[in-house]
Amino acid sequence: MKEPVYVSAAEALESIRSHTRVFVHGSAHTPVFLLNALATRHHTLESVELVCITILGEIELMKPEYRHAFRVNSMFASAPVRSAIREGDAEYIPVFLSEIPELFKRGILSLDAAIIQVSPPDAHGYCSLGVSVDIALSAVKNCQTVIAQVNPMVPRTHGDGMIHFSEIDFMVWHEGPLFEPEAGDPGEAELQIGKNIAALVEDRSTLQTGIGTIPNAALMAMHGHQDLGIHTEMFSDGVMDLVLRGVINNKYKPIHPHKSVSGFALGSSKLYQFVHDNPAFAFLDIDYVNDPHVIRKIPRMVAINSAIEIDLTGQVCSDSIGMNQYSGVGGQMDFLRGAALSEGGKPIIAINSRTGRGESKIVPFLKPGAGVVTTRAHVHYVVTEYGVAFLFGKNLRQRGRALIEIAHPEDRENLDRAFFERFRKDW
Repeated sequence: MKEPVYVSAAEALESIRSHTRVFVHGSAHTPVFLLNALATRHHTLESVELVCITILGEIELMKPEYRHAFRVNSMFASAPVRSAIREGDAEYIPVFLSEIPELFKRGILSLDAAIIQVSPPDAHGYCSLGVSVDIALSAVKNCQTVIAQVNPMVPRTHGDGMIHFSEIDFMVWHEGPLFEPEAGDPGEAELQIGKNIAALVEDRSTLQTGIGTIPNAALMAMHGHQDLGIHTEMFSDGVMDLVLRGVINNKYKPIHPHKSVSGFALGSSKLYQFVHDNPAFAFLDIDYVNDPHVIRKIPRMVAINSAIEIDLTGQVCSDSIGMNQYSGVGGQMDFLRGAALSEGGKPIIAINSRTGRGESKIVPFLKPGAGVVTTRAHVHYVVTEYGVAFLFGKNLRQRGRALIEIAHPEDRENLDRAFFERFRKDW
């Protein structure tokens, strides 16, 4: 077998040309070293389109002085790209996470190159996409040139994310820790939301959850549960804690029993070490993980998703604050629909009753320009620290009343007025 050949970042990135489209690996695998090396070529490049989902870290080429050379076309507005989207220097593509691989396969977003981060090749020559298989696998399979940042700190994971080094055109060695998000502790409100969610979860349920204080609080409240499973687009440290406690064992999942299934993970270095060569985890292609037709086959599927605001009819905005793009469509609808079709499944939207500024998140109308990620027809459970509103099968008036009951007590009078003005009927 031929030995892998490593080149410098400069040599590898010479293959990037002006007016081409380049996929950038995201989340914990954002190849910051190669992206910052690419920024040094800004004098020789123009209009290179960078396609990505969640890129993270200190990325030099996102600075305004590089906009003539690089333009981000993102399917999720993570922190490094939000201001560029707001200023018109980057673009946002609304798309279900499950459908992004199709954009690459069908040439709707044809890729000239992909810049990824992988583990070193094993004895058989295979590198691992580690904790970010998600859409990266499709990008690698459907691009012309693969440039890899090879990092010995990338965990080797089981599942779909194995790439033989012969499929990689340029390999650049760079050792460094994967991105670790700051983990805030849940406050009193989040802890109560977590308890309210946990009360809805039966033993032998399978969970889809994410990152943040509310998902963490929900998982913390499930320490007394038994025989839970995981089938999720992503997970963080809270899942690891429940696996170690024996709460999550995936014993009763009909699909991938005894394995926690995910597209990617984002958390601490402890989490990355935990999934390294751990056969209890399977990192799979996101077009499979997030396929509602797959999700619906799992009984008692519980999908836990967050939102920015929700109106009195149940319309959910999850990706923008008014016209300002904040995140993306992601997999919320994939899992809410799949859970709704699952036998005994529960699709949940979980939100604080108020923002950090003291504004109600349950509103008469969404802000102008706000994006409806989840329609009111898809919403079943809404959870705040003040309780649970079950909206499925309820008419508009009934929905409004149920949501007002779980709003912050100091906001209910104003919501009552808005309810009366809209429906011309009081309680």
